[in-house]
Amino acid sequence: MVISNNYSNRIINSPLTTGKVQTNNVRSNIPEAGNGFENFLQQAIDKNEGVKFSKHAELRMQARNIDLTKAQKDKIDNAVSMAQKKGVRDSLVILDNMAFVVNVNSKTVITAVNKSELKDNVFTNIDGAIFA
Repeated sequence: MVISNNYSNRIINSPLTTGKVQTNNVRSNIPEAGNGFENFLQQAIDKNEGVKFSKHAELRMQARNIDLTKAQKDKIDNAVSMAQKKGVRDSLVILDNMAFVVNVNSKTVITAVNKSELKDNVFTNIDGAIFA
């Protein structure tokens, strides 16, 4: 069986747009810029820029009474950025007598250890350490 297609696969007279939608002076319910989706998207981007904490890390921090301040979270974030620049994949971040194992690629804290548990503890599967 032979299938013949005499029509070429191309679009003729495709419209070129400038990115503006012509409304013919009709008002729509689309919110102003900054109030709707654009603002929501920017907030989501801003939220995801810092370091995140895995569920396991959150449970460990709660069990070990570790409460981080904004400044401490910023220090961890800066340490992760430094590790990323050096090509580190999994890092140990030491901060104020606490230790955090961080997956650098996903910027996610995997686990947290407080001062009392730092002694006689071995950290494995890391390829870098940073004192923040």
